[in-house]
Amino acid sequence: MMETISAMFGDTLWIYTAIAGALLGAAFLAWFKETNMGLWAYTKFDGFLDYLAIRWGWTWLQEPVDAWRKKYPKVVSKIDDLEIRIMFLESIAHPPVSAGGATELKGLIEDIDVRLNKLEKKRK
Repeated sequence: MMETISAMFGDTLWIYTAIAGALLGAAFLAWFKETNMGLWAYTKFDGFLDYLAIRWGWTWLQEPVDAWRKKYPKVVSKIDDLEIRIMFLESIAHPPVSAGGATELKGLIEDIDVRLNKLEKKRK
């Protein structure tokens, strides 16, 4: 019985060390990526991959421009909704005015300017 247990653990020790190594490596990378050295290393690695993609034409190393849209679909839908809303609000807030078409507003602005000047003189 002990021989079986010994053989079982002896033959599968590599599995346990691989799992432990992967967990420790992942924990180290999670900490390392926030350090100055980690940011520098990631920047250098990214630059190297960009160099390979450009130099040798390895398109599989290049990330699509709209990759973030696939990665964050909820954010994309919110941004798209806001863009539609902004376009609608801009269309009703700034209607096109033909040349000389705002003459009725010009008179109102002049009246407001006269009233404002009178109030400022009274205040002094």
